Amino acid sequence: MKDVQRCLLALEDGSIFEGRSFGSSGEKTGELVFNTSMTGYQEILTDPSYKGQIVIMTYPLIGNYGVNEEDIESKGPKVEGFVVKETSTLFSNWRADKSLSHYLIENEIMAVEGLDTRALTRHIRCLGAMKAILSTEDFDRNSLVEKARSSPGLIGRDLVKEVTCDKPFEWNRINDLQFLNLHPQPSTCHSPLRVVVLDYGVKYNILRSLRERNCEVMVLPASSSVESILSCRPDGILLSNGPGDPEGVPYAVETVRQLIGKKPIFGICLGHQLLGLAFGGKTFKLKFGHRGANQPIKDLKTGRVMITSQNHGFCVDPDSLDPNEVEPTQINLNDHTLEGMRHKSLPIFSVQYHPEASPGPHDTQDLFGEFIKVMELYQGRQE
Repeated sequence: MKDVQRCLLALEDGSIFEGRSFGSSGEKTGELVFNTSMTGYQEILTDPSYKGQIVIMTYPLIGNYGVNEEDIESKGPKVEGFVVKETSTLFSNWRADKSLSHYLIENEIMAVEGLDTRALTRHIRCLGAMKAILSTEDFDRNSLVEKARSSPGLIGRDLVKEVTCDKPFEWNRINDLQFLNLHPQPSTCHSPLRVVVLDYGVKYNILRSLRERNCEVMVLPASSSVESILSCRPDGILLSNGPGDPEGVPYAVETVRQLIGKKPIFGICLGHQLLGLAFGGKTFKLKFGHRGANQPIKDLKTGRVMITSQNHGFCVDPDSLDPNEVEPTQINLNDHTLEGMRHKSLPIFSVQYHPEASPGPHDTQDLFGEFIKVMELYQGRQE
């Protein structure tokens, strides 16, 4: 193996894995996690929820359909590093603009192939997600392990400020991929409803999902005040997905707490966790998180089981919520963690997974229609 291609992955527990670099060179630390999706690597790379993390793909061959400019979920890749068993140097797709390796290098993302990703994933499953470092420069194993151990990790860290938008903007694009949309969604609201999206690291497909249902979408930075949010005269507020520990963004929790009762609210992923904290509940860190497009959840009211796309390492503790105010609506069938909740008297609900499903199944996309119905009902009451 040539030194210029060599790349080491060191974990805080002292484990070392060696492979070949196919991305940018240098060093990068992050929490090492795995994703079980078979496709959608470009959406995963550009999902802001992965800020602060090095992602292992469990599917063995990645990159065979290249990269294009339409499938991105943010302005660019947000992962700290990318780990695969094998990357494809040849790609074949009529929409592809470039190879995965080219895309990673031009965006200065470190990536490594040739590792035993099965063994690495089993290691994380047994011991839990842990701090790690990728390096094409330092090959002293003791040095790398120490760097991994001294890296910041995710607990208590504000990663939202690193991925939120700098200033408010209106999202006017309905769907860049209409020709691929096998299940087009009708415009479910009769007249345009105005939705303010608080950007904690929002995925573009959340914005597309609202626009294609005839909503006007205004995106605001995570640090926006309650006054600036309400001055937009929203019919509803969406709390977006985002990276890291929800307790690391206390300003966002306080803003959400002040918004409760003011307007209908729909929370997704980190937005769900922030709502849980704003309700007076607690969150906890999962051993290795839920990351993939095959997570089964059960609706507690109907008994319906749905397959969902997920990406989170923290959960809301249902026992910490006031049962007189908040009720659980869905649970994860793998580990019975909370996947959805609803306020008993206010127009507020949230889910831990990603109903916009990019990539992933479409079982839960009707939640956006439910949000519209909640906003219309609330609007009618105000009139």
